Amino acid sequence: MNAGAKFAAGAVLIVGAVGYLMASGVKQTGQFFLTPSELSQRVAADPSFYNLGMKVGARVVPGSVARDPAAQTLRFQITDGSARYPVVFHGLPPDTFTDSVEVVVEGRLQRDGVIYATDVLAKCGSRYEAVPKAA
Repeated sequence: MNAGAKFAAGAVLIVGAVGYLMASGVKQTGQFFLTPSELSQRVAADPSFYNLGMKVGARVVPGSVARDPAAQTLRFQITDGSARYPVVFHGLPPDTFTDSVEVVVEGRLQRDGVIYATDVLAKCGSRYEAVPKAA
């Protein structure tokens, strides 16, 4: 086997190994981004869909927010209008978190039907704009 063939075989082996490592890393750390309706459809179609990392984008149900400042626990429900899920988050919520704000909840749906969030992102209810100039 000449040197060119050995080099090509080594390059193919290295590129294949790096490609495999990248694909397996993305598969392990990749997350789904779903709405509550899509999540309920996935769970109905595949009962093993529990305890997978995911992000769920929805609106907080007005009146569902319960705070426990001593334990730094936030409980609320999210909905997209057709499906609803309860969420439990341990930590400090973002400053823009209020009733009926749009949120992205990052966490895992457990078999009890509750999403245990590791992170909560809230959309700002107002737009940041420059102050209009006086005429």
